[in-house]
Amino acid sequence: MKNATLALIVLAAVSAAFAAETPKKPVVYPLGYDDTPPIFSGSKWKVHDIARPAPAAVKPGDKAGAAPADALILFDGKSTDALIGKDGKPCAWKIENGELIVNGGDVWSKQSFASCQFHIEWKTHPDTEGNSQKKGNAGVFFMDRYECQILDCDNNPTYADGMAGAVYGQTPPLVNAVRKAGEWQTYDVIFTAPKLANGKVVEPARITTIINGLVVQNNTTLLGPTLHKKATNWDGTFPEKAPFRLQDHKNSIPDRFRNIWVRAL
Repeated sequence: MKNATLALIVLAAVSAAFAAETPKKPVVYPLGYDDTPPIFSGSKWKVHDIARPAPAAVKPGDKAGAAPADALILFDGKSTDALIGKDGKPCAWKIENGELIVNGGDVWSKQSFASCQFHIEWKTHPDTEGNSQKKGNAGVFFMDRYECQILDCDNNPTYADGMAGAVYGQTPPLVNAVRKAGEWQTYDVIFTAPKLANGKVVEPARITTIINGLVVQNNTTLLGPTLHKKATNWDGTFPEKAPFRLQDHKNSIPDRFRNIWVRAL
């Protein structure tokens, strides 16, 4: 019995050593398939189609909020070369400590855009005088027409469709997502431009807006260009592309911007 037990122990040890020395073959998974059904009727591509092109790789920013490799930088803390003032005049806004100080009228991007991903960071001053729409007010106008509202909404009541994150005059934000005045706020926006036929809108613009990590507009359909104290609509003709406009609302202490970039979609 002892000899049999010893033999079993030795056999097990030899088997284990052999298994350890024998490399395991790696499991190779398929890169795709060519025998699956179409994703939908009439689709060019099949489910998990091996022939479907993979998206291009884009290097993300080095830290949260930083511009990815394929973004156009509108402001990086060093230059206002991507911006222009009214009637083609130089951008009057000044730079201080890498921050863009809002002062001297609205400014526009030199380049035009349609559908895009947009990022901006903004800060209002806690000692700004006034209340409601006269406290930390600014805005980002997509295609020079559709305003994403910027406002100090920390303990500052105002009308719902004028709060930070609102589609101004149209749709209030889902929540009040601002930090206290004096702290940096982040805006990340996905803007879908209106679809046009001969300059007429056949499908309205839409917008998804995130403030400080909270969704405040979720694929919201726009009703038309931004107006003040008036209802809007899609009557008239519209361009395929247009510049961004950054608003100077003449606060007692100017708002500040930083880290502004855009990716065309």
